[in-house]
Amino acid sequence: MGKRQAIVIGGGIGGLTAALALHRQGVPVTVHERAASLEPVGAGLALAPNALRALDRLGVGDRLRALATPYPALGLRRPSGRWLARTSSSAVEAYFGDTVAAVARADVIAALVDALPAGTVRTGSPAELVRPGDTGSPAVVRTADGEQPAALVVGADGIRSATRGALFPRHPGPRYSGFTTWRTMVTPARPPAAVGEVWGRGRLAGVVPLADGRVYVYGAALAPAGERAASEHAELLRRYGDWCAPVPQLLALADPERILRHDVWDLADPLPAYHHGRVALLGDAAHAMSPFQGQGACQAIEDAVVLASPLSPGDDPATTLPGYTAARLPRTTAIVTGSRRIGALVAVRSPAAALLRDTVLALGGLLPTRALLSRSAATYDWQPPAPRGAA
Repeated sequence: MGKRQAIVIGGGIGGLTAALALHRQGVPVTVHERAASLEPVGAGLALAPNALRALDRLGVGDRLRALATPYPALGLRRPSGRWLARTSSSAVEAYFGDTVAAVARADVIAALVDALPAGTVRTGSPAELVRPGDTGSPAVVRTADGEQPAALVVGADGIRSATRGALFPRHPGPRYSGFTTWRTMVTPARPPAAVGEVWGRGRLAGVVPLADGRVYVYGAALAPAGERAASEHAELLRRYGDWCAPVPQLLALADPERILRHDVWDLADPLPAYHHGRVALLGDAAHAMSPFQGQGACQAIEDAVVLASPLSPGDDPATTLPGYTAARLPRTTAIVTGSRRIGALVAVRSPAAALLRDTVLALGGLLPTRALLSRSAATYDWQPPAPRGAA
């Protein structure tokens, strides 16, 4: 690529990881983020072993592992508090060779930005794809500084991606999943004794310890798209106030001004490809998924490493992008589908159907720990490709 640049549109986790992965390969890169700052939207996220291996390749995995809080018991419960399935973080680490690191999204953003050269990320800088380019001509991106040529453009501009719309105008775009979500962080006087998820009828709640005594609390429930409450804090207490500890106690601590509510949309219809010309899509722009496997950010991180790994400064990315689609589209499509299937189980509303679901889950929970964890092996056992000519 010589001195010809890569341009990343979007400064979320996927875009920043792509920038760092390209930088590690010796590719000059600039990130354009529309927002005025990188103040993170979101409270916490889980970095599964597959994502941590990718972050290790970029040199930031251990920094984030150090923020993870081990917990002796985690799993799935009913609103009454009865366990349906249970394991521990040590069992996860023993089986997969790594932990699931629950960290604040702000900490992930900080780790990625700190590893990039100063000036790589430009905030308050909207960017728009003008031409995707091809093997004979560069892509062109319009920024505040005018039209910029690029050997590679990475569309990491989220679920409403304008870049995706420009590349695939006939694609139907995201569909509403039927779920809305709430997220917040609280700091209780003592850590919760039980962590994991609680499943009710058509809704769930989750409790995840973070660093510094903080706890990430989230909920998901069936609701019409666009519906909002006068007080989301009161709405959470109404929906979950009679559930088992520590869900209502933690929600009672929430700052009403720091509760995030977002409807869940996903790309149920796969794209025909994740690239066109010199443009690659990643993360939510390529395969937005519901949160029920906790893989949204993890798959964006995988995308970034796979996209950059075949490149070195003398390579033309236009020749490597078909391999990126071939590697990523089948895997992410399967995970999008799996997340929708889990969402369908959460969506069960009738008492009889919920009882049947919980009975099946409880019987599965009686299996040995290795058998339980093996269900995640196809996702968690992923290994990043070997980089070519890393700088």
